[in-house]
Amino acid sequence: MSTVDGVDLRKRRFLTTTATVVGAVGIAFVLTPFIKSWSPSERAQAAGAPVEVDISKLETGALLTVEWRGKPVWLVRRTQQMLADLPALNGQLRDPQSEVESQQPAYARNINRSLKPELLVMVGICTHLGCSPAFRPDRAPADLGPDWKGGFFCPCHGSRFDLAGRVFKGVPAPANLVVPPYKILGDTRVLVGVDSEAA
Repeated sequence: MSTVDGVDLRKRRFLTTTATVVGAVGIAFVLTPFIKSWSPSERAQAAGAPVEVDISKLETGALLTVEWRGKPVWLVRRTQQMLADLPALNGQLRDPQSEVESQQPAYARNINRSLKPELLVMVGICTHLGCSPAFRPDRAPADLGPDWKGGFFCPCHGSRFDLAGRVFKGVPAPANLVVPPYKILGDTRVLVGVDSEAA
């Protein structure tokens, strides 16, 4: 037994080591919630996370709605007639060539405003005051007139958008509907929230 002036050195080392370990564990328990508070919550992480969408059951002419960053995102599988009608509307539209760059990624600056002509992906919020327009694929309904070839109608203030999300002239909405960044993952899946060119 090693002692100095009647003090057991082994016992002292044991008690010192034990107190150090217990103190370190205690500090870790106290600091863990504090350090975790610096990280974004799971809800916040999920709110900004990309959303993978299965479009295998999306029928031609139909709309599918998903949520990304707390906003509705529409996916529409357009018919050949819907696509054929788009060029004829250019003279009635405020921004037919999608020149406002903030409204879509560069790869969606085309008449279809999409990567694949038949698949439209856009945020379903009116650019006027944030209402959600109604999907109106019907042609020439009584309430929208004989020139209506299908599109989106905002019931709040009457803004109209074609089936590429381009805004008509003479309505309150100042700009086209927003096309979010997205990437096509084969024939049946789309990843919303990831830019196709950057991915």
